[in-house]
Amino acid sequence: MIIDFKDLELNVAQNFKGGEKEYVSRRYVDENNKIMLGTLEPGASIGYHSHDTDSEIMYFLEGEATVLYDDGEETLQPGQVHYCPQGHSHSLINRGNVPLKFVAIVPNHN
Repeated sequence: MIIDFKDLELNVAQNFKGGEKEYVSRRYVDENNKIMLGTLEPGASIGYHSHDTDSEIMYFLEGEATVLYDDGEETLQPGQVHYCPQGHSHSLINRGNVPLKFVAIVPNHN
C-alpha cells in the first residue's frame, strides 16, 4: 500500500495540544495507525502531552527539533528518530530558523 501525502487533505491546527502557533499536517488514519507528515514553522510547538494509551514515533526530515521528554530535553537532527513509548510524555518545539518537517506514527493500542 502506498500513502502519498500530497494526495491527503492539509490540516492546520492552532495551538495543538496547548502548543504555540500552527501544526500543519497531512494524515492517513485507519483502525491501526495514524501516519502523519508534519511541519512546525520557526517558533511553533506541539504542547506537552502524555501517551497513556498509545505511543509515538517521530522521524525528522528537515530542521532541528527540540523534544521535551519526561523530565529531560533532546535535540534531534534530520535522519534521527524520537520514540515516546506508552506511558511517557513529550512536546515538540521548533527553536530553529527553518521549518521543522517530520513523519509521525501513532499506533492504536486497542
